[in-house]
Amino acid sequence: MGMKRRSGILLHPTSLPGRYGIGDLSHAAYRFVDFLKSCGQSLWQMLPLGPPGYGNSPYQCFSSMAGNPLLISLESLAREGWIDPLSLKEAPQLPDEYVDFGALIPLKWQQLRVAALAFFQKADRKQKEEFERFCARHRNWLEKYAEFMALKDANGWVPWTEWRQRSNPDPLDVRIHKFTQFEFFREWCSLKSYCNDNGIELFGDVPIFVAHDSVDVWANAEIFDLDPEGNPRTVAGVPPDYFSETGQLWGNPQYRWDVLAKSGYQWWIDRIRATLELVDLVRLDHFRGFEKYYEIPGGATAAIKGRWVDGPGDRLFSALKKALGKLPFVAEDLGYITPEVEALRDRWGFPGMRVLQFAFGDTSAENPHKPYNYVRNCVVYTGTHDNDTTVGWFRSPGLVNTLTPEQTRAEREFALRYLGGDGREIHWDFIRAALSSVADTAVIPLQDVLGIGSEARMNLPASVENNWRWRFLPSQLTPEVGSRLRQLTETYGRLRP
Repeated sequence: MGMKRRSGILLHPTSLPGRYGIGDLSHAAYRFVDFLKSCGQSLWQMLPLGPPGYGNSPYQCFSSMAGNPLLISLESLAREGWIDPLSLKEAPQLPDEYVDFGALIPLKWQQLRVAALAFFQKADRKQKEEFERFCARHRNWLEKYAEFMALKDANGWVPWTEWRQRSNPDPLDVRIHKFTQFEFFREWCSLKSYCNDNGIELFGDVPIFVAHDSVDVWANAEIFDLDPEGNPRTVAGVPPDYFSETGQLWGNPQYRWDVLAKSGYQWWIDRIRATLELVDLVRLDHFRGFEKYYEIPGGATAAIKGRWVDGPGDRLFSALKKALGKLPFVAEDLGYITPEVEALRDRWGFPGMRVLQFAFGDTSAENPHKPYNYVRNCVVYTGTHDNDTTVGWFRSPGLVNTLTPEQTRAEREFALRYLGGDGREIHWDFIRAALSSVADTAVIPLQDVLGIGSEARMNLPASVENNWRWRFLPSQLTPEVGSRLRQLTETYGRLRP
């Protein structure tokens, strides 16, 4: 996938500023697009957009095809007349600097339910027809999603394997969940049009695995490796790596790829088609799992005792291309990568990923994350959502990875020698290295543009506490920051035309 030189910012929409406890699709999202345009950027990258489940993680969603109702703009609902504007003025004050999911979720869902009931009572004929067309267009996933979520409501939000009521959800609750998807898609498509009209492409994310407690597994049990009670026989994870000496036990159920193959991989086709309705470009998370995936026995307490099993490889991508045409994929090819994984990526022309924070701990000349080893067809990051911020990485004692304190000091010293800086503006040193590289695409987390420390880290792998919470404040996007980013973007030939 040859691309012109370009760059963008990584920022999940929940991290946008706003008055109501979480970033949403209100005016702040449009102002961020304006910022991207003013800085000459071409991409807005984000994490998966589904309704988050366990740990509020966007990588553990209740659906791989639905949108996140928490992103719905309450201000938009008020303008439409579905909630009382006075209720927004009287809403409890939630933090501006982070998402307090425990406080936010019940308050937001209370407002969403009020909005849905008002829509059902007051919508005019045109609005009702639009709603029905949306439901018909997305019937292949929306019906089961709304039923699943209504049953979760009825069962106190416990995992579906623990439900007492397993069928016949309240029809009104089903319609409410359909309405939230209708509103999410309406608002998202408006934002996407604004992005595309301003030369900004949306860069999404598809995790290879889905959450066990999801409509994907509940409604499609035959394509997952489950026992008769619905529990996973085998689960996903990775062996020991940079982030963990014992590996990572993700717990997602493994696919039955033989069953998926018999259907022509229809579930995957539907999933990617739904994703491409929302974004222009897709990062395939854990790409190596399409070649071989790490299988861990269900019930295991650590990821050490796993084995590698052949994935679907070319067969899946051939089916996707036949059904969907062009595949605008980027392969997340980090971690344990073999020549076979690289060959699969290269056969399909998918750009891989390079991460500057991984460039300096391994001093070997062959380290693929060193800028002199980059190829054009790749995407370079200063860091990803799983990394510390660059300032945090540089200042931290290195206790969240597998390096010793001595190795950590050597890594930082080598970074300074390589980049030719003194560490006072390490984030700009990294940004300059990424933008000046030969990689066609460079993506910078907003935390690095702002020069923020570890308090703004988005996720710490193998942990569930205090992740996915960070938000920025409007005052942090200063004209000086934007001007400096634009200057570097132009200097290194990445300015949006």
